[in-house]
Parts: sequence; structure tokens; C-alpha cells
Amino acid sequence: MTPAADTPAFVPRVAAASLSGESDAAWARAAAPHVGCAVLGGIALDEPTREAARELVERDRDEFLPEDPLGFVDDELAALADAPLRPAFNVRAAGPDPVAEAAEVCARHDAIIEVNAHCRQDEMCAAGAGQSLLSDTERLAAQVRAASEAGATVSVKCRTEVPGVDLPAVCRRAHAAGAALLHVDAMDSEGAVAAVAAACPDAVVVANNGVRDRRTVREYLSYGADAVSVGRPSDRPEVLRRVRAAVTEWFDESAPAGRPTAADGGGDR
Repeated sequence: MTPAADTPAFVPRVAAASLSGESDAAWARAAAPHVGCAVLGGIALDEPTREAARELVERDRDEFLPEDPLGFVDDELAALADAPLRPAFNVRAAGPDPVAEAAEVCARHDAIIEVNAHCRQDEMCAAGAGQSLLSDTERLAAQVRAASEAGATVSVKCRTEVPGVDLPAVCRRAHAAGAALLHVDAMDSEGAVAAVAAACPDAVVVANNGVRDRRTVREYLSYGADAVSVGRPSDRPEVLRRVRAAVTEWFDESAPAGRPTAADGGGDR
């Protein structure tokens, strides 16, 4: 799918970010009045990441572990067919082939596939997924390329403050491989969003971490983010309502100026 400049990836420019074991279709529907996108998952696609997820469950973390991961992705997205938002699915895999298969499913539903280069749990990193991909740009690019060639719009979820990782350079490589969106968990380095935005001016930069109100929204958008996402409070309508109002105010104030964005040519939902 060809990126279309000056078209937001979703409207309103607020996403509900995935929460492992919690972000399903019901969760997305509850957020729908306030967001333009809901990122379901994450879902472990292959045996190395599924084994890692089982180990995480054993130490009391929530994980989706359906018998058929692709069937789960298909069913959850189908349940959102009439929802007033654009769905996305956060996926974890050790290699590109399972990501390509999941991307085909996402493409059928006009959903974004989000490659997880974010999870920092030791088990998932040891499996070759999550944050470990930030230190291996060849493998990250291979997953992004596989998803893009399968016909889906691709996002990469990443994080700042990973030792030895030049995040703007990693994001440039991911964007060149086909990632239209870069979903940046800023941790405690909010200004890093500006560096990613400068490095990838044609990508959609979605800023995450601590997004709660007008002040935090305006801080991230002033750094050049095209959209923001809400994590833990995504089940709190009052937070989502505040964030949506702040984003709408910002882009009403800024139009028609602002960074160009890129999204798949199918338009907004």
C-alpha cells in the first residue's frame, strides 16, 4: 500500500496502546468513542515467543495465548468490523515469516500491523523478539519488510533509553523497510520524540508514555509527534476524553501547518 502524504493514519490522532493480555476487541470498543486507533495484542505468533509468553504467565503476567494465534487475530479484528476506529495488532515473533502471515490477516481487515520492538521482558528478548530487535536492525527490517510486502500498513513499537541503541537510526532503517508509523515509548526521555521525528519526516510518529492531559499532549506534539497514544489509562474514559480534546485543539490551532504525515492509501476510518 502506498503511503499518502498529508493524510493522518487515523482520526482523531489518539491511539489506545496495546496492553498484554488485556487489549482485545471488547477493550477497543470501550475506547472507540475517544480514539481513532486501538492497538490490540500483543500476540506471540511463533513457538519461541509463545514459549516466552508461557514463561511470563508463570510469573503472573497477563498474556494472550490462544491455540491458534492467527485465528485469534482474525476473530478479534472481525469483531471490530463496524467499530468507528482503525484497528491495529501488536505482534511478536522471532522471524519474519509469522509476521508476514499475520500481516495478510491485518490487511484483509484494513488493520495496521505493529511489529513489537518494545517488550523488555527477559524471556521475550531471549526469544529474539521485543526490545532485542532494536539492537539487531537487520532482523527488525526483515520483519517490517515482510509485513509491508504482505500488503499491510506497518507500525513499529519501540522505546527510548535502550543502552547502545541509536533510536533515530533504527527508526530510519525501519521506515526505509516499510514502516509507515513509528510508535515511540519515550520512557523518561520525551525529547527523543523530536529526534525520531527529525530523522523520519515522512513517517507518522506516535508518541507514548505518560499521555494523560492537555499538558502532556502538547509537549509531545510540540516535539513533532503526529499523534499520541494512551497506555495504562486506556480503560479510563475521562483520560481518553481529555487527551482527545487536547489533540483536536492542537491540530485545529495548527492547521494547515505541521509535519506531513503518511498513512496507507485506504484513508481513515
